[in-house]
Amino acid sequence: MKILVTGGAGFIGANFIFHMMEAHPDYDIVCLDALTYAGNLATLESVMDKPNFKFVKGDIADRKTVFELFEAEKFNIVVNFAAESHVDRSIEDPGIFLRTNVLGTQVLMDACNEYGIDRFHQVGTDEVYGDLPLDRPDLFFTEDMPLTASSPYSASKASADLLVMAYHRTYGLPVTISRCSNNYGPYQFPEKLIPLMIANALADKNLPVYGTGENVRDWLYVEDHCRAIDLIIHDGEVGQVYNIGGHNEKSNLDVVKIILNQVGKPEELITFVGDRKGHDLRYAIDPKKIHEELGWLPETMFVDGIKLTIDWYLENESWWKNIISGEYQDYYDKMYSNR
Repeated sequence: MKILVTGGAGFIGANFIFHMMEAHPDYDIVCLDALTYAGNLATLESVMDKPNFKFVKGDIADRKTVFELFEAEKFNIVVNFAAESHVDRSIEDPGIFLRTNVLGTQVLMDACNEYGIDRFHQVGTDEVYGDLPLDRPDLFFTEDMPLTASSPYSASKASADLLVMAYHRTYGLPVTISRCSNNYGPYQFPEKLIPLMIANALADKNLPVYGTGENVRDWLYVEDHCRAIDLIIHDGEVGQVYNIGGHNEKSNLDVVKIILNQVGKPEELITFVGDRKGHDLRYAIDPKKIHEELGWLPETMFVDGIKLTIDWYLENESWWKNIISGEYQDYYDKMYSNR
């Protein structure tokens, strides 16, 4: 079995590679990543020399690179993590999000059609559903809800999802889609909420919180997410969408306070800043479908997952400090200059 993991030098993609190499040691895994600002080859250092792993630097929107890779490798399964994913960046520059998230997905599926695969899996986001009101805790995102994206980022991901389903119906491409809630865990890029707050707290810097911090997210530990995708690509029904949620709803302010408490820093470090444009109020997923059909449930409660995450960042300061300093972007040259 040979699997292409796109965006595998990013946070969730890298954790998925680690999971798959442990769960399926007989699989061959190829990682395709453009190593843009959020891709960090150092994250994959522990697997770079494994005989069943190969890294390829390339852009999923580059048709020539993608088709040559498919021609050479003959993949069985493609899992597409490659995406621009930061809402604030999408507000500043929507174009790159459309290129990578929509056109890149199209190029991958064109290659799948050309060379044949057993499964194309699109890793999506719950943000395509828009948001839920704070005063209705009984409401959850389900797979049959309409897509009402709020940001250029979520709109690009919703567009990609629609394109994936269109390729399934039009060309018979064997596809599945998953839509997850907010992930956290080891190797997350430091611009995201949890690693940013950990890094700032450890440095005694102010912790910026949008608005009043009341926005609620459903937090999903990354390893639980990886287990879910593993199940979907092997046992999920072709043409179906599966929501993956953590059953761990927390407001942004509560998350920041938990982090400060865990690292022994005062809440006076919290600084409220102007709210994000179009800031979604609440995300919450109903994972009933994936539980009933595939037997998946999240195993990591937030109280445990956040401790594991903080401990990892404490033990791996060089990894995230290299990112903050920008030195991580030199890692590719160091790795490949003599190869």
